[in-house]
Amino acid sequence: MSNWDQVRAQVEAAWADPGRRSEPATREAVDAVLAGLDCGQLRVCERPTEEWVTHAWIKQAILLYFGQRSIEEIEIGPFHFRDKIPLKHAAREQQIRVVPPATIRFGAFLEPGVICMPSYVNVGAWVGAGSMVDTWATVGSCAQVGRNVHLSGGVGIGGVLEPPQASPVIIEDHAFLGSRAIVVEGVRVSEGAVLGAGVVLTASTPIVDVRGAEAVTSRCLVPPRAVVIPGTMPKRFPAGEYQVPCALIIGERSASTDAKTSLNQVLREFPGVA
Repeated sequence: MSNWDQVRAQVEAAWADPGRRSEPATREAVDAVLAGLDCGQLRVCERPTEEWVTHAWIKQAILLYFGQRSIEEIEIGPFHFRDKIPLKHAAREQQIRVVPPATIRFGAFLEPGVICMPSYVNVGAWVGAGSMVDTWATVGSCAQVGRNVHLSGGVGIGGVLEPPQASPVIIEDHAFLGSRAIVVEGVRVSEGAVLGAGVVLTASTPIVDVRGAEAVTSRCLVPPRAVVIPGTMPKRFPAGEYQVPCALIIGERSASTDAKTSLNQVLREFPGVA
C-alpha cells in the first residue's frame, strides 16, 4: 500500500470502528505507516510553512500497531529483548552511528550523520542530520528533534503519543540542551535556543523572560536563541507561600555561548557521511 490518502482513510476507519482493526487491509495499512516512518517517508509532525502540523492519523496507526503486534523474543548479539516492536536495523546504510547499547525502535527515523551514544529513541521520533543524542538521553515517542541539535547526557525528551491530536515535543534546529534537562508535554524549544543543565519544561512550567525591566511569563514555547536556566518563583497555597520551579530566560545566544556549547567536530564525523 503506497497511496497515503488510502492508507490514512483505512487507519482512520479502523480507529473509529474497533471491529475493523483485525481486518487484513487494516494491518496492511498500519504496517505501511510504520515502514513509512522508519524510512522517513512519513513524519508525525512537520512544518510545511511557519506552523507545525501534527498528523493525528499517523499517531493512530502507531497505537493500532501496538494492538496488532505480539510479544517476541529479540536477540541481537549479546543483548536479549522481549517486546512488541522490533529494533531499527541497517545503521550503516542509513549512515548513522549507534554506540552500544543505544536502542532505536523501528518506526523512528534518523537522518544521515546522527550519532546515538548509549541512549534511547522511541517509535515515531524524528532526529535531524548532525544531531547527537548523548549518553542516557531519551527521545520519546513522536518527538521531533531538528538538525545539529545536541541532547546532552541524561536529557529527557518526553513522548506524546496520546491523545493523537496532541502536539509532540519539538526541539528545533541548532538547539542545545544541557545535562539532565527535561522537556515534556508538547513543549517547543525554538531554533538555536540553549537550555542550561537541569531545566525542566512541562506544559504548565512558567517560562519567565527576565531580560527586560519587567518579567514576561509564557508557557510551552522557548523563543529562538534564548538562553534558559532553572529558577524558582513564589506561589501562595492555603498552607503558606512556597517556591515552585520555573525557567528563566536570562539572555540570548551569542558567539561565546556557541563556543561553550559546541561539540568537538571529531565526535560528529565518521566514515560514510558526507
